[in-house]
Amino acid sequence: MISLGCAKNLVDSEHILGLLKSKGFDFARNLDEAGIVIINTCGFIRSAVEETIETILEVVDLKMQGKLKRVVVAGCFVQRYGYKLQREIPDVDGWLGTGELFRIVDIFEEGFDAPHVPFYITRPVFLEDHTVPKIQLTPFQSTYLKIAEGCSHRCSFCIIPKLRGPFRSRSLESLLLEAEAMAERGVKEINLIAQDTTVYGNDLEEDVCLEDLLERLIRIKGIRWIRLLYCHPGRISDRLLELIESEEVICPYLDLPFQHINERLLKAMGRNTGSETPWELIERIRSRRRRISLRTTLMIGFPGETEDVFNDLYDFVKTVEFDHLGTFIFSREEGAYAARLKSTVTGEAARRRQDRLMTLQRDISKKLNQRLEGHTVPVLVEGASPETDLLLKGRTATMAPDVDGQVLITKGEGLAGEIMPVLITKAHAYDLIGEIR
Repeated sequence: MISLGCAKNLVDSEHILGLLKSKGFDFARNLDEAGIVIINTCGFIRSAVEETIETILEVVDLKMQGKLKRVVVAGCFVQRYGYKLQREIPDVDGWLGTGELFRIVDIFEEGFDAPHVPFYITRPVFLEDHTVPKIQLTPFQSTYLKIAEGCSHRCSFCIIPKLRGPFRSRSLESLLLEAEAMAERGVKEINLIAQDTTVYGNDLEEDVCLEDLLERLIRIKGIRWIRLLYCHPGRISDRLLELIESEEVICPYLDLPFQHINERLLKAMGRNTGSETPWELIERIRSRRRRISLRTTLMIGFPGETEDVFNDLYDFVKTVEFDHLGTFIFSREEGAYAARLKSTVTGEAARRRQDRLMTLQRDISKKLNQRLEGHTVPVLVEGASPETDLLLKGRTATMAPDVDGQVLITKGEGLAGEIMPVLITKAHAYDLIGEIR
């Protein structure tokens, strides 16, 4: 299995493998041992599409050399480009759109000798639950819990609703049963994910919301950290902030993709920011006694972003001092409304602005990290560092897996999967150095 793209894609890959495992199929540890390769793809923006195509062609080339028997491609890339992929890449042996991932078993059980290459693609409406088999692909102590699928927002730059279908929440009971099973097998950290976690429950007949889910999850014995990812800035309630402030199990962490600060651009993006400005939301979050770590994602070069508008965004980042920040340059995606807008920012200008913003953020991150020097903080130990077996690595409650920094542990005996006290001895722009106390 090669899984590309976001954490939500990774959960899909876990289900694909779980379904195959339930039918008795075995898995290879690397390409050299594999007979069949499944590629779960991303198709969100141009760079992701390019990575997907490159990966498919590399694996198909291995097949043509006789090193593989079959190649199956699944996910958002398939959903986006549809049946024409069979003509463009004829050596792939099976295709699955995002709404048909569960049919991976059909492809394998029916075999690959049918006169027509299997191609399953429909409007995505399927919603997995706790009964769908799953093999955890993350380290045993930390995992993702996908609480909903799809998206019903209409951001003008985004094609996710077309790739994933409308927003549909899983039932509260299904999520609790899966979380309990996670705790029983030793998971310490659950990261809640969806295209927008703050909309959870809006589409259900039962009267339930994200805050209700959190209040039930924190009661599960064994779960030490619960983290919220992908929260819409226009839907941060006081009740949610009160839960984060009062419940130690809920990580003091919010992932808020603001995209931009300029009101005119936000309107053009289709971003409904609600009744308060980004500045007002930040002030409301920062007024809490418990300091909440903030991550955001910002878009650079959206049509209409003048130099003055960008400077306002730069000043916003400089003033707010986000703990974690990611940026991406506007990509003109076919099927998105914003693709019709007249381009006003050259690629060179957008890259220059992005470099300025990330240089600023590097300095901010280092300054914030340096405040931790000399302090002892809880760290979830994840095991040996991939750079060297001489160091352990881990994360604080304010570091999300894969997207934020890490803590490198240079001294002391640590046990993978345990949350241990670590004295921070050195701070870098994104990573921390420490010793187990």
